[in-house]
Amino acid sequence: MNQPPPLPPTKLTARALLLGDRIDLAGLERTDTISLTPLAFHVGPSGRVSLYRYGVAVLVGLSPLEEDDVIAKLRDRIVGARLLKEDETAQLVLDGAEDRIAPGGAIGLKDLSDARFLVFADALAKSVALGRDEREVSGVFDEIEPLAHSLARHGRPGRGRRDLLRLIGKALGVQHRVSGRVAVEEKPDVLWDRPDLERLYARLEDEYELKERAQTLQRKLDVIVETARALADLIDADRSSLMEAAIVVLIVLELAASVFQIVFRSGH
Repeated sequence: MNQPPPLPPTKLTARALLLGDRIDLAGLERTDTISLTPLAFHVGPSGRVSLYRYGVAVLVGLSPLEEDDVIAKLRDRIVGARLLKEDETAQLVLDGAEDRIAPGGAIGLKDLSDARFLVFADALAKSVALGRDEREVSGVFDEIEPLAHSLARHGRPGRGRRDLLRLIGKALGVQHRVSGRVAVEEKPDVLWDRPDLERLYARLEDEYELKERAQTLQRKLDVIVETARALADLIDADRSSLMEAAIVVLIVLELAASVFQIVFRSGH
């Protein structure tokens, strides 16, 4: 008896959208929920959505209308919404074979079970979030560089302490997201129940270079914070020197006034 031919592989497009700084997920539980942390659920016959508190939504197998509907329902829950939504896409191939990363960039999955979806979505969400943080840190570096040049040429930073504190604040904000909310180096919770998917997550982690990017980002943040603090200390030292000089001038003026009064009185 002839075996029926294998079904052709299913191809799906996955998108990770950076919607804002944070998504308020309280009270969004649904009857078709896949997971609560992150909040993930089914959409339509084959679509899946996963939402992350650090502002990212991962959508797999949705039509453009379904994507627009999901995003529209989240609009009032997005904190720090972005006018231009950053995104990262990936092509999924479901063919019943072993999970793998194809040479052409497509991600081959045995199937799109809920557990596999959560593992894949976690990696893609972290990748797009890291992309935002990398761009922000590069922007801070662009601001720090002319200060360093000014210090080398003129012996002073060229900008005030408030500007330097603002740069430190930007760097600390990115640092908080990477180590706190995004937690790049932490594995998804679903792996506690499905340790057999550890290899898939490791492959995705390597594909998106999550650990390497997070470590590079942390090193850049350390350089920014230390540089800005050093420049702020220099400004404080300059202010202290100016204050000391002003005090000396006031003492000299007071002595001169006292001498003048003594001379004036003795002359009378």
